[in-house]
Parts: sequence; structure tokens; C-alpha cells
Amino acid sequence: MSNFKNLHGVLPVLHTPFDEQEEIDRPILHKEIAWLHGLGVDGVTTGMVTEILKLSPAERMSLHEIIAESSVPLGLITVLSAGAESTKQAIAYAKHAQSIQADAVMVNPPLSTSLSENDLYGYYAAIFNATDIPLIVQDASGYVGRPVSLELQVKLLNDFGSRIYFKPEAVPIGPRLSLFLEATNGQARVLEGSGGGALIDTHQRGVVGTMPGADNAWALVALWRALEAGNFDLADRISGPLVNIIALEFSLDAYLAIEKYFMRKQGIFINEIVRQPFGFRLDEKTKLRLDRLFDLLHASVYN
Repeated sequence: MSNFKNLHGVLPVLHTPFDEQEEIDRPILHKEIAWLHGLGVDGVTTGMVTEILKLSPAERMSLHEIIAESSVPLGLITVLSAGAESTKQAIAYAKHAQSIQADAVMVNPPLSTSLSENDLYGYYAAIFNATDIPLIVQDASGYVGRPVSLELQVKLLNDFGSRIYFKPEAVPIGPRLSLFLEATNGQARVLEGSGGGALIDTHQRGVVGTMPGADNAWALVALWRALEAGNFDLADRISGPLVNIIALEFSLDAYLAIEKYFMRKQGIFINEIVRQPFGFRLDEKTKLRLDRLFDLLHASVYN
């Protein structure tokens, strides 16, 4: 495969709808993707907030097949997560993604072990060499505990070139992004991973796209378009309530609870079920705050 889609723009991370038995709700997942397509997103992806860590390997691949059934015919850029605790399993996920016409895979480092630079390079190189589609190196430092070094990212770009993208999540995102782009003479293609909270800053530094949650994708589409058009007044208005929402998402469980709350609020999901165990619950005061911020965000985009 030599003709790759250019990964760019707004690529929301899908939320997995579950039924009362905590099984994947196929019709609602199709509905979610159709809704996102109607909002004008550029593509869809899977990641941590898709609850992939709570799925068996068979369920994860089934989820990806359901996604591809909807996203590929719609012409959406389709990015599927292939990170795993073993190189063998990651390669299996990546090959499966390629077989169902994904445009790229996103690969986080293993979460249960701390690898040396050489071992982490070997992990990414093995996955890259086993497939023919672009690979996004996901920093995922919030889960792994330490960032993928700039030196390793530069080496991956130098060795693998046009099929490599990057999703840095280590803070401070903006300054690290500038250092990375300077070290690669502006050649690295970066998708921001702050949920859109740092998008105004990272856009001016040179990101090619953003991977927010799906719940407020309509706001991210508007924010991205405003930044592309140089309409910074509109961008600042949208960013204010968006940043305040993201400030409440202090952990993966908080992301899941808040984003599924918004998905049900908008009538896309029929429930807010997260696979157990799940120890975080939104209280009524937080819901009131979220409702107000949602209304402010909606007004900033559509009024």
C-alpha cells in the first residue's frame, strides 16, 4: 500500500456504547459514527476513552470491525488503536486494523512495564515493519508514567519517515512540541492529544490535527475551522468553556464519566454505562457545572 490518506483535522476518539449486560451496542456505535460524520469531522479513532483496556482481544477486534463498517464507506479517516502489552499482540491488532481498511494505527507503549529506549524503539519498529499503513506514536505518558523521549521520536521519524505520525501527551505540550518540530526541521506531523484544551497553542506551533473525545466534537470542528481561518476571536470564545470542561476531567475515569454523560445528554447514547470496575461517579453539583459549561460552549459555537 503506497497511497495513504493524509491524517489531519478533527479525529475524535470514539466512546464505546454498552447495553445493560455491558456488551458493545452495535446500533448505537453506528449511530455515533453517523452523528460525527454529520458534524463534519475528518475521521474517527479509538483509544483509552474507547475503553479498549476493558475489552478482550476478540472484543477489541470486533469493535474495530463495527467501526470500519460505518467509517470506511463514509470516507472518514479511520485510525484504530493497536498498542498492547506484548509486541506480538500489538502486531496482531495492527495487522487486523490494516485488513479491515483502517488508514492508520495508533500505538501506545506497553502500560505494565518500563522499557529502555532501545526496547521501546524495537517495539515500534516491529509493529511498523509488520504493516504497510501509517503508525501514530502515542506518548500516553499520563498512563505509562513517563514520556516517550524527544530523542526516540526523532529517531523513529528519521528511520521510518512518511508513515510515522506523533501524538504527544506529555506536559508542557506546547514547548515540547516546538522542541520536537525544531529537532526535526518541521518534518514531524503531530496530532495534539489534550482533548482540544491546548489546541489554540498547539495549532500555532504546527499540529496537523487534534484527537479529542467524541462528545463535544461539534465544538472542536468549529474551533479547528476558526483557527485554520485565523478567526482567533471565535477560537478564544470556544476555548473558554471547553478548557473548563477539560479541567474537570482529571483522570481516565473522569473522562469516561463526563464524556458519556454528554453523549447521553445529546441523545446519541441511551445510557452512561462504563464497564466495571469503575469507581468514579458524577455528583449533582458537578452535573450542574457541566450543564452550564455545555450551554456556554454551545452558545459560543452557534450564537
